[in-house]
Amino acid sequence: MEQIIATVRGFDGALVVVPEPGGDSPEIAWGDAFFYYAPDGRTPQNTQPYGTIVTKDYPDDTASALDPPGRWRVNVQVGRAALPELLGERHDLAAADVLLPHPVYGPLGWICVVNPGERTTGTVVRLLREAHEAARARAARRRS
Repeated sequence: MEQIIATVRGFDGALVVVPEPGGDSPEIAWGDAFFYYAPDGRTPQNTQPYGTIVTKDYPDDTASALDPPGRWRVNVQVGRAALPELLGERHDLAAADVLLPHPVYGPLGWICVVNPGERTTGTVVRLLREAHEAARARAARRRS
């Protein structure tokens, strides 16, 4: 998890937000990570992150079984068009080191991987880089 966070922090213009106790974020988000394109270093308003890491089940998102110790999930917005080529047949949504549709946001073009390992880390980093570049392009279009 720290390797992926460090990699995303290295992307030009990336902002990684990791909420902690005492901040403005709700307690459920503490310890998770949110990835934005934000060259000014401030969390963009009215913009969703292009990637996240979650370290626990959320009330409406329990299919990945993240509550046991050591389980976490990276989520990446890849777009609806990319889903068919990235995802083959459906798998167990709690399976580790497998590229899966996001259990809640899959229909909106999000994929996920529980505990990325040898099989999926390279793909996850590539998809995060592509999502970062897509976020950069959207920001440029909004400015012009």
